[in-house]
Amino acid sequence: MSNKAPTEDEKFLFVDKDFLNSPMAQADWSAKKLVWIPSERHGFEAASVKEEHGDEVLVELADNAKKVTVNKDDIQKMNPPKFSKVEDMAELTCLNEASVLHNLRERYFSGLIYTYSGLFCVVVNPYKMLPIYSEKIIDMYKGKKRHEVPPHIYAIADNAYRNMMQDREDQSILCTGESGAGKTENTKKVIQYLAVVASSHKGKKDSSAGELEKQLLQANPILEAFGNAKTIKNDNSSRFGKFIRINFDVTGYIVGANIETYLLEKSRCIRQAKTERAFHIFYYMIAGAKDKLKEDLLLEPFSNYRFLSAGHVQISGQQDDELYEETMEAMNIMGFTEEERTDILKVCSTVMQLGNIEFKKERNQEQATMPDNTAAQKVCHLQGINVTDFTRAILTPRIKVGREVVQKAQTKEQADFAIEALAKAIFERLFRWILGRVNKTLDKTKRQGASFLGILDIAGFEIFEDNSFEQLCINYTNEKLQQLFNHTMFILEQEEYQREGIEWNFIDFGLDLQPCIELIERPNNPPGILALLDEECWFPKATDVSFVEKLMNTQGSHVKFAKPKQLKDKTEFSILHYAGKVDYNATAWLTKNMDPLNDNVTALLNNSSSQFVQDLWKDSDRVVGLDTIAKMTDSSAGGSKTKKGMFRTVGQLYKESLAKLMTTLHNTQPNFVRCIIPNHEKRAGKLDAHLVLEQLRCNGVLEGIRICRQGFPNRIVFQEFRQRYEILAASAIPKGFMDGKQACCLMIKHLDLDPNLYRIGQSKIFFRTGVLAQLEEERDLKITVIIIAFQAQARGFLARKAFAKRQQQLTAMKVIQRNCAAYLKLRNWQWWRLFTKVKPLLQVTRQEEEMSLKEEELNRAKEVATKFESELKEITLKHTQIVEERNALQEQLQAETELYAEAEEMRVRLAAKKQELEEILHEMEARLDEEEERAQTLLLDKKKMQQQMQELEEHLEEEEDARQKLQLEKVTCEGKIKKLEDDILVMEDQNNKLLKERKLMEERIADFSANLAEEEEKSKNLTKLKNKHESMISDLEVRLKKEEKTRQELDKAKRKLEAESNDLQEQIADLQAQIADLKAQLAKKEEELQNALSRLEDETAQKNNALKKIRELEGHISDLQEDLDSERAARNKAEKIKRDLGEELEALKSELEDTLDTTATQQELRAKREQEVTLLKRAIDEENRTHEAQIQEMRQKHTQAVEELTEQLEQSKRVKSNLEKAKQALEKETSELTMEVRSLTQAKQDGEHKRKKLEGQVADLQSRFSDSEKQKAELGERCSKITVELESVTNLLNEAEGKNIKLSKDVTSLSSQLQDTQELLAEETRQKLQISTKLRQAEDDKNSLQEQLEEEMEAKRNVERHVSTLNIQLSDAKKKMEEMSGNIELLEEGKKRLQRDLEAASTQFEEKASAYDKLEKTKNRLQQELEDTLMDLDNQRQIVSNLEKKQKKFDQMLAEEKSISSKYADERDRAEAEAREKETKALSLARALEEAQDTREELERANKALRVEMEDLISSKDDVGKNVHELEKSKRGLEAQVDEMKTQLEELEDELQAAEDAKLRLEVNMQALKAQFERDLQGRDEMGEEKKRQLVKQVRELETELEDERKQRAQAAAAKKKLETDMKDLEGQIETANKGRDEAIKQLRKLQGQMKDYQRELDDARAAREEVLSTAKESERKAKSLEAELMQLQEELAAAERARKQAEAERDELSDELASNSSGKSALADEKRRLEAKITQLEEELEEEQGNMEILNDRLRKSAQQVEQLNNELQTERSASQKNESARQQMERQNKELKAKLQEMENQVKSKFKSSISALEAKVAQLEEQLEQENRDKQASAKSMRQKDKKLKDMMMQLEDERKQSEQYKDQAEKANTRMKQLKRQLEESEEESQRATAARRKLQRELDEATEANDTMSREVSSLKNKLRRGNEPSFSSAPRRMGGGRRVMEDASEEDGDSQNDFNGTKSSE
Repeated sequence: MSNKAPTEDEKFLFVDKDFLNSPMAQADWSAKKLVWIPSERHGFEAASVKEEHGDEVLVELADNAKKVTVNKDDIQKMNPPKFSKVEDMAELTCLNEASVLHNLRERYFSGLIYTYSGLFCVVVNPYKMLPIYSEKIIDMYKGKKRHEVPPHIYAIADNAYRNMMQDREDQSILCTGESGAGKTENTKKVIQYLAVVASSHKGKKDSSAGELEKQLLQANPILEAFGNAKTIKNDNSSRFGKFIRINFDVTGYIVGANIETYLLEKSRCIRQAKTERAFHIFYYMIAGAKDKLKEDLLLEPFSNYRFLSAGHVQISGQQDDELYEETMEAMNIMGFTEEERTDILKVCSTVMQLGNIEFKKERNQEQATMPDNTAAQKVCHLQGINVTDFTRAILTPRIKVGREVVQKAQTKEQADFAIEALAKAIFERLFRWILGRVNKTLDKTKRQGASFLGILDIAGFEIFEDNSFEQLCINYTNEKLQQLFNHTMFILEQEEYQREGIEWNFIDFGLDLQPCIELIERPNNPPGILALLDEECWFPKATDVSFVEKLMNTQGSHVKFAKPKQLKDKTEFSILHYAGKVDYNATAWLTKNMDPLNDNVTALLNNSSSQFVQDLWKDSDRVVGLDTIAKMTDSSAGGSKTKKGMFRTVGQLYKESLAKLMTTLHNTQPNFVRCIIPNHEKRAGKLDAHLVLEQLRCNGVLEGIRICRQGFPNRIVFQEFRQRYEILAASAIPKGFMDGKQACCLMIKHLDLDPNLYRIGQSKIFFRTGVLAQLEEERDLKITVIIIAFQAQARGFLARKAFAKRQQQLTAMKVIQRNCAAYLKLRNWQWWRLFTKVKPLLQVTRQEEEMSLKEEELNRAKEVATKFESELKEITLKHTQIVEERNALQEQLQAETELYAEAEEMRVRLAAKKQELEEILHEMEARLDEEEERAQTLLLDKKKMQQQMQELEEHLEEEEDARQKLQLEKVTCEGKIKKLEDDILVMEDQNNKLLKERKLMEERIADFSANLAEEEEKSKNLTKLKNKHESMISDLEVRLKKEEKTRQELDKAKRKLEAESNDLQEQIADLQAQIADLKAQLAKKEEELQNALSRLEDETAQKNNALKKIRELEGHISDLQEDLDSERAARNKAEKIKRDLGEELEALKSELEDTLDTTATQQELRAKREQEVTLLKRAIDEENRTHEAQIQEMRQKHTQAVEELTEQLEQSKRVKSNLEKAKQALEKETSELTMEVRSLTQAKQDGEHKRKKLEGQVADLQSRFSDSEKQKAELGERCSKITVELESVTNLLNEAEGKNIKLSKDVTSLSSQLQDTQELLAEETRQKLQISTKLRQAEDDKNSLQEQLEEEMEAKRNVERHVSTLNIQLSDAKKKMEEMSGNIELLEEGKKRLQRDLEAASTQFEEKASAYDKLEKTKNRLQQELEDTLMDLDNQRQIVSNLEKKQKKFDQMLAEEKSISSKYADERDRAEAEAREKETKALSLARALEEAQDTREELERANKALRVEMEDLISSKDDVGKNVHELEKSKRGLEAQVDEMKTQLEELEDELQAAEDAKLRLEVNMQALKAQFERDLQGRDEMGEEKKRQLVKQVRELETELEDERKQRAQAAAAKKKLETDMKDLEGQIETANKGRDEAIKQLRKLQGQMKDYQRELDDARAAREEVLSTAKESERKAKSLEAELMQLQEELAAAERARKQAEAERDELSDELASNSSGKSALADEKRRLEAKITQLEEELEEEQGNMEILNDRLRKSAQQVEQLNNELQTERSASQKNESARQQMERQNKELKAKLQEMENQVKSKFKSSISALEAKVAQLEEQLEQENRDKQASAKSMRQKDKKLKDMMMQLEDERKQSEQYKDQAEKANTRMKQLKRQLEESEEESQRATAARRKLQRELDEATEANDTMSREVSSLKNKLRRGNEPSFSSAPRRMGGGRRVMEDASEEDGDSQNDFNGTKSSE
């Protein structure tokens, strides 16, 4: 780094090494003895020690050389320059406050804001942007250790991430500091780093990549908008603490996140300082909301809101409207809907509008009034509540005083407080809702998080002038965090010392903070501050002063508690924290702790019309209401103590959340980041020393340094210590090699250090603070001594060197002087002069010799050049000769090649003429065959379509039958429901009667109690008068007590009866609600049936339209077939005409002698023929027009059909919208009905209080109960019948589904399986990737998973073996596909069976579970003994565990079966693909064989023809000799070609035989594989059946066990009263069993969901196959149509070429004849010219036709280039020889004919020539007509074929539409099934509830019986008492009135005590 210039990034990360190693600074430090002294301005200043006088020291300041005397204790040591700007301050040898501050200051001024301090990373806010957060820097810190890179927040994050990945231990990063220190920014950087490093989308470049990481980063702007605000210190200050928990999977990718918040400063939304702002969202909303949104939110300018008191304080560099858009965009990314966003903004607007509500006092009263309620109206409009209710709740709320509810008028202060509290609570709840919503989106991933990394961003320790409850909570949190730091530091130190083997008394420094924490959080003995605060909140007359007094009394003697010296207020106290003493003011702590709200307003908000507001106020019942506040302020003495747990205080909630946070942090490995604010002016480059020191103290950095001082903070490796300090003990270490530890021991012995100052470990040496500084001083002294000696030696050496140099210069001067003197002597001597002149002339003789040598070399070179020139001339001559010879040879070659080319051209022409005629015949035959095949395929398609239409009609009929059945069932259900309603009315009447009877009984009981009181008074008066009756009176008193007890029991029974009657009424209401639900469901069913009927009708109409279209198409096809037949007949006629013409030609040739007609007749014939041609052209044009008109009609019909379909779709949409409106109306009606039901239930409850008479109607009640039980039994039977009918309906629907599945199976074909194989391969590759990731994850669980891995590897090997065997083998694809499709169907049926078994098992399990629930409910009533119940519970747990194990085994077996089936499917698909390839090869070989055989046969025919012609030619004249030789040559060539073709045929036959052999092998192998597959399937079916039997056995065993339990419970009914207390303990165990059962049910449902997912995947695959089939068929049809067009065009080309060649031949013949007969034939010259003109016209017409044909060819080439190339190559290769031979034969024949004609013409007369010319002209005209007709026929046939193709495409589209409709029917059937199942479940629930009602009624009967018996006994005893009392002689009733009053008082007291749930017996005692 020293060599290279540092980059812009590195300047702010790396320290300048040159500065550290500067010797000047080292010398300055050692010479001046620099120290630190305290300074008011700079904190500490550098000074040098001058003198020491006892405790005082004279120092000189380094800056201004001022001398100051300082106390010795105030001086702090300075570190050597080696430790300047050190990265880790724990390495400082002098650990003190001054050194720490100086190091931070130096690094801050150098741009280095990050510094380590042991475990801490200290960050100083730079107040400017630094280029140290780029992607380059992230890459630099990725995967690096802490000591390898400079300090950075990225290093902390990467270290935590790597520790989490390596150690599998959860990590946490704790960021603390003051407001504005940069906590939130560093938290953002940590999240940014983790989002880059741990992103799950590293390699992808999709736009959707990294959605979770993006959302994690976008969560911050939302929380900042709602939780941050501008303060004096910070423009974007977080006013809440947060703990961000980022979850990672095993591979280290982010899978989710969760955010928890602490201590939101909600008071900021109602008041702020002058230069501060409220939360950002208020300003964003006002600045950024658009006009429409502003109207909806009722927004106003900033100055109109009272809560935004400071108005709009602008933040520099920040635009509120832009930040509003960013916040909305972040909400959009986080998945907030538009409605949610508007609801959030409405809540924010209500908070601001609440501040605008103003209250005023009335004149004579303190009551508050609201003169202007516009703001209240806005609030109520935004929150969806009533204005009058809101104003009433604020001004005169209802408060509960004792048992009465009173309306209390509020004062102005109380109303203002209530509004402000409401605004704070609304904003806090909104913030909590937003946080929950953000957490929901961040936790949406299904992947399980293996470990997490938490980031805590919370405020640091705070010491203000006025410290309130919030500061206590923050400081309490920091105490706990500092304790965590001390504890972790202690653990790390302990580990380090244990690793190095150092003896040290371990101290847990975390215990130092325990007294202060206990003072705050201790619950009792004595209680702490928070506990005392909660206790005072529960007392009615408590105040803040009483709280502080109680705190002084209980905690006054605590070590960490202190009273302030200057007591300004009675509510002040002090706590000694680790950071210093903090004075707290406890004013308004009780209200802050309770956080009270107006419960009337919260109830209104809970019932708001806005669902969002209701969600915010769900827990309004937990709110601390006005009644508790009224008790706090109430001075009355009659208030009672409220119970604990009525409301949760803020202190309790915060303590619990902090405890949760600390447990999570204790379970993690913490990393500490301390943020420091350098100044309050927000200026870059300025550092306030006192501010920084205060923060270091509060942040715990100095506390960590204190801990470091206790141990050995300075550690040096042995090698480094020896290298640096060996100079101090050079003689102690001997020469040679020595171990580092031994050398260090020797050095320390030599240095005579105190053993307490150092420890020697295994690899390091440890020192206490200051020891290294001392060693550095000694080292500097030693180095100074050595350097002084070195300097002396160097100076002596330099002086000696200079002296020697001077001596050498002296001797040199002497030599120069001597030489100069000698020269002066010789200068004038003559001989010396002569010598100087002669000496240069001695070298002249040598120059001549050198010149001669040079000339010789030149001569040699010239000779060599002449030789080379002569050789060159010879070579050039030879070259010219060779070039001439080569040119001559080239000319010869060119001539020969031209001759050869001409010969070949002649041969090619002749061959082409022959081949064309033969090809035309073959092509015509092939075309006829193809057209016949097409007609057959069209007929087959038509039959298939008819079959499909029939099947669809059958399906529609079945659905209509099912619909009729459902209508019948609906009618029956309606009748049953009416009966149930009647029964319910009867039950209501009975209940009303019971209520009246109960009221009569209560009145009688009251009368009896009054009579009893009178009798008591009488008895007591009698005891005073008569001593005789004392014994009798005592007996009577005992009996009276018994009667009172019975009376109490009767009261209890009465209360029980009332509770049970309430329960019964609630059950009846529930039953009514269920009946209403059933009605609504029935109505929905009816609507769905009507919709289905309308859809069926629409579909039938569509079907009829389609049938009509099909009939029309069939008629059109028949017309086209008739056209084809007519065309064939026309072609046959044309061929017959050709033959006739040939015969006519021959006849004309024979009749040339006889016929001599005039040219006039010929001209008439020509005119007739031309007229016929024009007529034919007109007819063809008319036919074309008719065809085009038909096409247009077809198009119009198609467009009309499409428009009709669109209209039908629109009608269906309208019907759907109408149905939705009807649904909403029904929902409204149901809500109204529920309100009516509630009102009825309230009326019933009011009627219950009026019951009085119960005695005489018990028997009636019993009879009525028995009747109701009978009616319920009948209802149960009806319900069972309904369920049976529903099951039958579901069976019918299942059958319809099965038919649909069969139809979809019939549609599938073989071609779509290629895509399945590709998908399977892709799935296999994905599975391989997943397995590789799982292998990485399962490093710890290798032993458990090795067996599974081996099984998977064996399965893979088996698959590979199968693949290799199948690659070798070939099989018949059709047979195998049929077999495999059958196997697939079997597998699907097996899957369906398994699904049914699973569903049956799950239903059985649910039934058993419901039975078990019923038994558990009866268990609460009829309780067993403890031992029996425990045994039963253990048995049930074992059963549940066994069931879970069996389920797991069953799941494993299912997974294995699925994997095996997938393997077999893969093997099947591969084999099919290979079979297809082999089939294609075999077909291609067979085609090649057939073609070769055809060519061979053609060649043999040509050979035979040639032989015949050869024999004819031999017998002919000598002129044909040359042709014979040429024919022989061609014959030899053809024989050679025939031999080659034979060899090719033999090779093809061999290949065919090999292919057939391979095919046989494949068939054998496939049969073997099929047998194996069937065996495996049978084995699996048997296994499945065995499992099913086992499950059935288990279910039966469970049933038997349940029956045994019922019997035992019936027997144990006698022991009911003994075990009531014990069963409460067992209820917890029963709940755990219930949870296990619920989990088992959930697992079963998950399995069912998985099976459904697999079915859906199968259906999707089938649909894909069908689509691929349809596309393949369309492509095949297109290819066939293209081929047909190609063949037609080729035929037309061939016909045109034939006509042209014939015309040319006739022209040549005529020209020859004219040339031979030119002499003496001048009369025929005119006719010849005329004929030539006609011939030129014909040639022009031919050229035009050729141009047209070329245009058609170009079009064809563009459409199908590949097909043309292949056809051309094949045709040119195969038919070259045949064309040559056929053309030659034709030419020879023509030559013969021409020669014969010439001879005949020479013999005949000139007059006969005219007839031949006329005949030829007629022939030419006929040929022209034939050509035109053929062209027209071909065009018409092409048009008809195109029309057919279009019609076929339309038919295919209709078929696809019908398929889609069938799929829609399937979906509707599935929906109907699900609805029927829901109805079944609801019916079962109603049955269960009816059973519960019967059980409750039976219980009522029993209790009524008991009550009647008790009443009877009581009446008997009363009558006996009356009789006894009447026997008395003289009863005096003087004291009766007083006793009566006392009795009444006793009754009132007893009733009051019953209301307070106290014991009645004690009440009676007190009355006595």
